[in-house]
Amino acid sequence: MNRPHARNSLGKVFVNELFSALEQLRFDEKVRVVVFKSEVKGVFCAGADLKERAKMDDAEVGHFVKRLRNLMDEIAALPVPTIAAIDGYALGGGLELALACDLRVAASSAKMGLIETTRGLLPGAGGTQRLPRCVGIGLAKELIFTGRQVDGQQAASMGLVNHTVPQNSEGDAAYQRALILAKEILPQAPFAVKMGKLAINRGMEVDIASGMAIEGMCYAQNIPTRDRQEGMAAFKEKRPPQFIGK
Repeated sequence: MNRPHARNSLGKVFVNELFSALEQLRFDEKVRVVVFKSEVKGVFCAGADLKERAKMDDAEVGHFVKRLRNLMDEIAALPVPTIAAIDGYALGGGLELALACDLRVAASSAKMGLIETTRGLLPGAGGTQRLPRCVGIGLAKELIFTGRQVDGQQAASMGLVNHTVPQNSEGDAAYQRALILAKEILPQAPFAVKMGKLAINRGMEVDIASGMAIEGMCYAQNIPTRDRQEGMAAFKEKRPPQFIGK
């Protein structure tokens, strides 16, 4: 993300550009992992573009917030794993974008918060639903009701991020750690990873019995893959598997 004059805030044009990028990623079979990072030092995403928002009437605001929600849903629905590299401020919609990712890595100095109530708003791009799944209902309510900001260390202790790292002089420590995490994912069987993500995401939406049925359907799709056969052969032959994603 590289909108330096507005701290990567989510304005109409920027949101359209993100939709276009997601459309390309969704159908690129060579993509194994997606890392969301900022090219703007000290900020991941400052949230909604409130200067632009102030010029909208009520109907326009409702339409745009719905579009933001759709954007976060599109990020969450990418078939491959996604990692948010939070090297600076991730506030409001910026944190909601990170929450839409599968995994989050933050610099210890990063600041995160759903601060909408401090602006007379409430999270409208999935924050009220995704935050409780990370930190639990009680803590999610506390963070949203107070609009509190937390740093990377606090975020890790409450389960908001997977990893926290000290910031470096280049200001991209979270991104560098996210790359290490991505490289751990890359050698694994791509189709199995995709099915694992699908089983988790869909299973969380239903009761455990239905979730087990979803897992079974995902597993059934993986059984006839060449990668599964390669994994079994590699195990038998005591060699590293060579997965191709088919």
